[in-house]
Amino acid sequence: MKVKPTPLSDVHLLEPRVFQDQRGFFMESFNQANFCHELKLDVTFVQDNHSCSGQSVLRGLHYQIQQPQGKLVRVLAGAIFDVAVDIRRQSPTFGQWVGYTLSAQNFHQLWVPAGFAHGFLVLSEVAEVLYKATDYYAPDYERCILWNDSDLGIDWPLDGKVPILSEKDQAGHRLKDAEVYA
Repeated sequence: MKVKPTPLSDVHLLEPRVFQDQRGFFMESFNQANFCHELKLDVTFVQDNHSCSGQSVLRGLHYQIQQPQGKLVRVLAGAIFDVAVDIRRQSPTFGQWVGYTLSAQNFHQLWVPAGFAHGFLVLSEVAEVLYKATDYYAPDYERCILWNDSDLGIDWPLDGKVPILSEKDQAGHRLKDAEVYA
């Protein structure tokens, strides 16, 4: 697995080794020992989540104020623009974001540690997204930052389209008004 640093020092783009031939492909999508060794982390994943969304669906920017979740995100079918936002108030990169295209074709994965809000936009007709989480979903502690907060200035590749949002995501808060990590 290649680990590529991002402008946010704790977020990493991962490129697993993929073996392809006329039959298809094989890859080791996750190995706990290698993952922790390569990223110098001590994390355990306790939950896998799998979503399927149509084109222009935007999910996020989600996080939990208690039981924060680190997420290892990958795409099984289609393509997404995946975003992580640093919401740790004391961090030198507070309020900064990174975004990468993850697809079934490029096999890339994004490690989004606890302390970051996460969201994605579906670029393909349909996308199936799988992510491993380091803590359990806790709806009472879930929060949402507005996807289009002008203070963040996320450059979503919408190509003039209006994203499709859930009611929860439409009701998100601006980062400056959000309950975030100290």
